[in-house]
This record gives sequence, structure tokens and C-alpha cells, in this order.
Amino acid sequence: MDRLVKADVKEVNIIFKQNEKCFAIFRLTNLMHTMNVAVSLTTTNPSLLSFTNPLSIIPPLSTSSFTILLSKPSPRPPLSSPLDTILVKSSVLPIGKASQEELRRMFLKSGPQILKDAIIPISFVGPHVVEFLLTPAPRKLDISFLLEKAISGCDESQLSLLLRSAAKCGNSYFASALIDAGANVNHRDSNRLSVMALAVQSGNTDLIEILIDSGYLIDNSVDWLLHEAAGMDRVDLLEVLCLSCLDIDLNSADTNGRTALHVAAIYGHVEVLRFLVSVGSDPDVADCKGWTPLHCASAQGHRKAVELLLDCSRYVKYALTKDGQTAYALALKKGNSELYDILHLGDVLHRAATTNDVDGLRSCLTEGVEVNLKDQNGWTPLHRAAFKGRIESVKLLLSYGAKIDVVDDYGYTPLHRAVEAGHVKVAMALVGDGAKANMKGLNGVAPMHLETFKKHLSLVSPLREKKERA
Repeated sequence: MDRLVKADVKEVNIIFKQNEKCFAIFRLTNLMHTMNVAVSLTTTNPSLLSFTNPLSIIPPLSTSSFTILLSKPSPRPPLSSPLDTILVKSSVLPIGKASQEELRRMFLKSGPQILKDAIIPISFVGPHVVEFLLTPAPRKLDISFLLEKAISGCDESQLSLLLRSAAKCGNSYFASALIDAGANVNHRDSNRLSVMALAVQSGNTDLIEILIDSGYLIDNSVDWLLHEAAGMDRVDLLEVLCLSCLDIDLNSADTNGRTALHVAAIYGHVEVLRFLVSVGSDPDVADCKGWTPLHCASAQGHRKAVELLLDCSRYVKYALTKDGQTAYALALKKGNSELYDILHLGDVLHRAATTNDVDGLRSCLTEGVEVNLKDQNGWTPLHRAAFKGRIESVKLLLSYGAKIDVVDDYGYTPLHRAVEAGHVKVAMALVGDGAKANMKGLNGVAPMHLETFKKHLSLVSPLREKKERA
């Protein structure tokens, strides 16, 4: 016979708990039908692991339990690669009994009477071990092997909690292993914070994709994932979320009624704003206080964000908060002077150009207002002055650097608009200042030749004058 006893396990798993007594129980069965068998138990690391009964006698065909203990409580699991082991030695006892000292002397000797019945690996398992492996562990440890062992000692609820820890750390490898073992990807804590929210906060796109592929179900009433990514200025996270989570609400609002666009506007994250608008986020939505993303960007003084939001919705700058403030009013209140022109003074400039208020124009331009600011139709002040035939305003705007061939949203230049309205003096002034008479608008029509224009004007002017007098 090559062995006298048989172990009930191929591996002993000790559930490790920080700073607590840790132990495991296994059993050995005497395979002899008529003889008692003496058993000796030792480990490869006797200073770390010990037995309550290292020397024992097992009656014929009987089973005895043995307890292996961690010598003293520890704050961290004593992991090793390769694993520590239990060596089981046995010997037949013809006389049927022996003292502990006699047994000790028996197993100090070597010879054919002493059998090595089993070598049993020892693994430390449980959630505390997984948590330890999540921290930077010594390089000599085989993390993947030890993780597989540690996970085997966790139940489903523990696996789900550990998945949260892995998500918080941004560890996609651990997360994948935990999910494969049965962790719930839709687990939420008492505050309904999801595993996915922790993954987004970690900034790991691979982890986010793993959770989505593993069946994560978004709850738009509490999952403000886009808000998190927007605040972090992470367009890559937004791309994964928007393109992979088909049920995600681009305009979901938090407890303050703010969307992800509001968050991006508050921080001035222009690329995030651009992406969110491109996939369908609404730039005109207001929060609980009536603030739009433009209000938020204006209050914080983020010029580039303000410019982008104005391009997305030209009318939103006139929107009022619940306490009656425009985006300009908020910029003024915060002293964000670099926003005055695009939020308000530009309107004043356009109005002055329309009414031929030369002094008002000069005042605005002296204050530094951008001379080529466009309105909701793409008109610059020069377009307005040209269309209204305000020759003095046209000349003043040109002297301040107004672009003479700038086109509006229909592809028309100020010269187009002057010709359209029949203002010959303005048209001649623009051509004299270098305006291109052959530029075509989106409809393919160019301003007519000046002589043709004069002839056309001589025919329509009497009718225009008659209409104006009427």
C-alpha cells in the first residue's frame, strides 16, 4: 500500500480576515481495516502556520478532523507564490497506541515505515485577500493565480461588493474576473450609486465597456454618468457611454435640474460641449433655477464655451433665469468683461448700425466690441448698415476694420444686401473700398455690374419714393 490515510480535500482554504483568528479544518481517513495509523502534520512555513493536533492516532477506517491555524492575527494575508503546503506523513502502529513523545521520535526517523501520504496546498481566500491584491502587491506574487484562489472563498454578495472596489480602482482585470465568478454588475449601494458610476469616476474606458457588455442596465433617474465624464473633461468616456449605452438619456438632469451640458459649461470644457451638442444634447434646456448652459458659462467667464453655445443657439442669450437675469446680466454681475461684447454690446452695435447711430457705433467700437460680430442670421453690423443704406455707418465700420466681403448664412455679402435694397451710394462706397462685385451667394446670383445697378435704380427709385411717401 502506497498510503495509509486519505485527505478529504485536495487543497486547504483558509478564509483570511484582517487582524482576526484564521483557521481551516480538514479531515483524514485511515484506510487500514485492522490497524491504527499514526499521523504527522507539518507545513513548509511552521513559523506562520501551526496545527492544534500535529501528531495523532486514527483508528481503523475512522476519520479525524484537523485544524490548521494562522499563528497570529495579521493585517495582511501571508500570500506566497508558490503556495505553502501541508505534508502528511503516516505510519502503522502495530501496538495500537503511543505517547506524543513516542510519536515525535517515530517521525524524526526516516525509512520505509514512514509514508508521505499527501502534500496539500494551502490557500488564503475571501474578500479580504481580494482587497489586498487590489492594492499594489509585491511583484514576486502571481496575482492572477492568487486572485482565482481568493475569489473561490467569496459568496455572491461579497463578489458584488468587491466589484465596486475594483471599479473604484479602475481595475478592469479584477472586474472581469469578479463578474465571471458571479458578481452583480447592477449592484447599487444604499445611495443607489452604481458600479458604472464608480467605473466612470475611475476614468477607465475598458472597464466601462466590460460592464456594458456584461449587461449593465442604466437608470437615467440616478445614473448621471455623462455629468461625471463632462466634469472630468473626458470626451473619450462620453463617446463610449453615448455610443454603447443605447438607453442613455443625453438630457438627463441631476437633482438641481442640470444636464451634462450644464456641467461642461460650468467648467468651460469646450470639446465636451461640442461633442454633447453633436450627439443631440439640448443647449437650451434650463435647470431648476432657469439657468441654461450659457448662463453657467457666462457666470464663470468661459469665453470659448460662451462662443460655442451662442453658435449652437443664437436666441438663448436672451433667455431669462427664474430671477430674471440674462447671460449678459450674470457676466456683468461677475465682472466678466471679456463677454460683454458677444453677449450684449454686439446687439447694441447691430442696433446702432441699423438706425445709423454713428455716435453709438463709435462708442461701442471704442470700447473694443468685435466689429464683425454676427447675429442669428449671420449678419454683421456692416450687412445691416448696407441693407438700410446707412452710408455714414458703413464708412465708420469699414474704418474700424469691418470685413467687406464677409458672407451671412445665405452666402450674401454686404454688397449683395445693398444692391438688394437698392442703395446705390452704399454699393458704390463698398465697391470703391474693394468689395467684390462678382461674388455669388448661395443662389448663384452676384451683385449686378454697377452701371447696370445705376440703371436699375433709376427705374425703381421713383416707385420707391412714392411708396415711402405713401
